[in-house]
Amino acid sequence: MSLDTLRRRLAKPKTSVQLCLLGVAAGLLAAILIILFRLTIASVQGLFLETSEDFSTLAEHQRVILPVIAALLIAVFADLTGFKHYRLGIPFVIHRIKHHYGQMPIWNTANQFFGGAVALICGFSVGREGPSVHMGATGASILAERLHLPLNSARTLAGCGVAAGIAASFNTPLAAVIFVMEVVLREYKVHIFVPIMLAAVTGALATQFVFGNDSELALISISTLSFWHYPYLILCGVILGAIAFSFNQNLMLIIRAFNPVSMFPRLMLAGLIAGFIGYLVPEAMGSGMSAIRLAVESPDNIQLLTTVLIAKLLATLFAIGLGIPGGLIGPVIGLGVVMGTLMSFFAQYISPGVDVSGTYGVLGMAGLLAATLHAPLAALTAVMELTSNPKIIVPAMLVISAAYITALQVFGNRSIFLQQLDFQGLPYQVSPASEALQKAGIMEEMDENFKLLYSDDKEQIKDTLAAVNSQTPLIVYDEQNGYRLAEYDLSLMSDQSMSISYIPLQGLSSQATLSDAFDILKDKRSGAVYVYNQKDKKQIMGLLRWDQIRHILTIRNSLL
Repeated sequence: MSLDTLRRRLAKPKTSVQLCLLGVAAGLLAAILIILFRLTIASVQGLFLETSEDFSTLAEHQRVILPVIAALLIAVFADLTGFKHYRLGIPFVIHRIKHHYGQMPIWNTANQFFGGAVALICGFSVGREGPSVHMGATGASILAERLHLPLNSARTLAGCGVAAGIAASFNTPLAAVIFVMEVVLREYKVHIFVPIMLAAVTGALATQFVFGNDSELALISISTLSFWHYPYLILCGVILGAIAFSFNQNLMLIIRAFNPVSMFPRLMLAGLIAGFIGYLVPEAMGSGMSAIRLAVESPDNIQLLTTVLIAKLLATLFAIGLGIPGGLIGPVIGLGVVMGTLMSFFAQYISPGVDVSGTYGVLGMAGLLAATLHAPLAALTAVMELTSNPKIIVPAMLVISAAYITALQVFGNRSIFLQQLDFQGLPYQVSPASEALQKAGIMEEMDENFKLLYSDDKEQIKDTLAAVNSQTPLIVYDEQNGYRLAEYDLSLMSDQSMSISYIPLQGLSSQATLSDAFDILKDKRSGAVYVYNQKDKKQIMGLLRWDQIRHILTIRNSLL
């Protein structure tokens, strides 16, 4: 199959073998980037840490210096590449997918790779999923750009890269698929779902091959909870929903408060705060594994767990709020496990003699994750995959429901990603018409049966119009007026003469979607655009009229 045939096939909003194979390729590219990212972190940390993310073995002065050095390196690299390229992470990816078909600027990705690696190596309380999602979307974007694929398929491949990034970060392919549908794309279509699912599987298998099959919560033991725990679980969910709202509000408060401060001093302040917290509470450093290990090893040490919870909460809020390039999900998982473990202290009175700390730790993570991200289904599937234990499903559904409803209805909480996008002024919403039309490439609907005439001679144009079939459009071109659509003006037609009207045509690349044509023609509600070959702008491939777009929106919208 030639590339031109492939592009025409991908312009259709349908499930195809070709799109699925490209989804696998995008997932593999994303996995390669993420494996390099994780190996970089692991290899450098192995030089000075006995156990990955265990900063408690370092001397006190080292725990202070590391984050400060990291902040300096991040700031210098960002300054060299330009701070305009310092929009990073999941919120930025959502914006690029919604309004730029997932096309990712390369320097933003360079900042994300270098800054994210340095931040995680040196103990900032950020997660690796933010950089993984960003790099996964970039890998898919590079693939789509190299092959000059239609932008509707490029958008799908960006979702594939995101799914592969999440799956490669946490070894949770199903949760990755749900996360993309629930948080990133915020829609469900079968022709999008299948390639994203294959990409997530590819990302998970590739990282399992390199890092093994262990999950983040593999060290936590799950116990069966009796029915008498359920009322208390609802209360725990309500508390977690309130905490999630408070977390989001305080994070946005920090972002707003320090927004007038330039990036360099902001990053250095983040380094100083992280160093101070690391000096006092080394278990609060890192993405969250140290906190999880502590919760598993010392579930009865209420004072230590409370100290770590407060310290990690502050470390996460200031790291993310001040612009350290890392993810939010990893620290939220660690915080949730610690919160759940603390809640298990009272649950032990319900089932004396039964260790339920691990179960409550996982449930705390599920509730906090669902309410913070506004992703209840993704949180539930993540719990199922991370624990590989069906006993957790019913309690998790109860806690997640209570936490999500409390955060949403009682406090009016919104997804932290969308709040960040609103503050940055990055649009993420599109009209229903544009969203429907984004799913189909312009090559699917363009009229290829047309006549092209390079002339501005009115008599020649009139003769050509008379010679061609009435259903065949005539496109004329001259240096002064460019491309125009020539047709008889029926309103001025008489028996003696036939007047010709000209409609100026704007060109669109063969990669464009129907939404791009809609944006050009929607104000006039008339006219047409011509479609040119991506590689040769002088090669006209087809014509698309407003009437065709209107027909799609009114008759065939349900198929898109």
